[in-house]
Amino acid sequence: MFESNHARYASYGTVAALPGEMIDAVWQIIDDDLQGLFPLANLLTFKLHNNQGQTTFEYVQTDDDQEVTLRAGFDTQFGYAPELPATVLAYDDGDSQIILLPSETAEH
Repeated sequence: MFESNHARYASYGTVAALPGEMIDAVWQIIDDDLQGLFPLANLLTFKLHNNQGQTTFEYVQTDDDQEVTLRAGFDTQFGYAPELPATVLAYDDGDSQIILLPSETAEH
């Protein structure tokens, strides 16, 4: 899952809500910080937090009962704004990958 040589996209909602550099940061976190260190499911959850005016991406892994089993925070140089989405998701269907908002999932 989440191999960098697969096609990668961002949903319309994500592009409207996050600057391109922040979208790129999610892919970089996956490639440089998560891949190979943690077993990755096909759906990843990132919470965005205000950390002294900067944005922190918090990777949150849950089990089948939706209990949190792992949290890992990644500080960025991006300024935090309250209009940023609280959560972004990354989904890998085996052929391509997309970053999207929870409201854009079929479960919503």
